[in-house]
Amino acid sequence: MQMLGALFLIAMGAGVLAVGWRGYRVGELPAGSNFMRPFRPNRDDNPLAFRFYLALYCCGGTALAVWGLLALAGMAPPLRLR
Repeated sequence: MQMLGALFLIAMGAGVLAVGWRGYRVGELPAGSNFMRPFRPNRDDNPLAFRFYLALYCCGGTALAVWGLLALAGMAPPLRLR
């Protein structure tokens, strides 16, 4: 069960990094909603928000992937799955 949790963390980290990479290449990131419309900051209209969310995606994805790798090696607490 610990290996499954570690692989899940690695997969989620890779997914978040993939979304960040795709947003970097396209120039637009998904960032939640702005009332009833989706909020998608892009490089041209809102560069500060674009860079903030890009950094958030990169740091979050890297943290998840590193936690998964450390859990797989036994150096971090595994994800608790019930």
